[in-house]
Amino acid sequence: MSRECDVSEDADVWELPTFEAAVFAPRSVDYVLVIPVINEGERIRSQLERISDACLPIDVVVADGGSTDGSLDIEFVSRIGVRAVLTKTGPGKLSAQLRMAYAWCLREGYGGIVTIDGNGKDGIEAVADMVAKLQAGYDYVQGSRYLPGGAAENTPLERTIANRLIHAPLLSLAGRHWFTDTTNGFRAYSARYLRDPRVQPFRDVFQRYELLFFLTVRAGQIGMNVTNIPVRRSYPNNAAVPTKISGFSSKISLFWQTFGAAIGRYAPQNS
Repeated sequence: MSRECDVSEDADVWELPTFEAAVFAPRSVDYVLVIPVINEGERIRSQLERISDACLPIDVVVADGGSTDGSLDIEFVSRIGVRAVLTKTGPGKLSAQLRMAYAWCLREGYGGIVTIDGNGKDGIEAVADMVAKLQAGYDYVQGSRYLPGGAAENTPLERTIANRLIHAPLLSLAGRHWFTDTTNGFRAYSARYLRDPRVQPFRDVFQRYELLFFLTVRAGQIGMNVTNIPVRRSYPNNAAVPTKISGFSSKISLFWQTFGAAIGRYAPQNS
């Protein structure tokens, strides 16, 4: 059920971290929900239960960065309907987790990938809407809490300001499409987009949040079909913010990753 994976399996020589794959079921549909996590405890377990109860038209793959809190024990994830848990054993953070998962899903033959954070902040009802957009021919679907029909609940003020006044305008200009919520990890990509040689997402340059920001700007730059849909993102009221971004240095690093994506730092050299 589990095996160690590396880049040698790919004729394209994708650069991926090593990882272990625990697979519990075969592919059942054309689209997959990738959930990156690390030590999310009860938040991810509750989220997976909600996804299971919703009977969404999608397989579920968890991209684990190396959790040690027992939240992803085999008995639970297999019973709740998760198709596979991929556990990163090589270096890197979020972007490495996503490279690992996206490559695995493309190998498995999925036509599109939806990504949602594993901390329980996002409304899972929009997953079906993202699948519908992929089926309609869109290549990049960005979720936005700020569109009509979306909801931004208890969003910290500094995050609203940074997103709406800095992050979204910067990546919108670079990506040639107007976005309102580019820090939102709730989005979807077609296999066509991820496999395009002008994109090349499976490179070691993507380690932290760079891949998310690069994929936001690259789609419009190369003429892919891009759209936004409303989603709900809820932060807990009067409780600690569930996030992996904390401290001044982390926020400065995030800004430079954003700026790098905007000025083309991560574009393939041969594109």
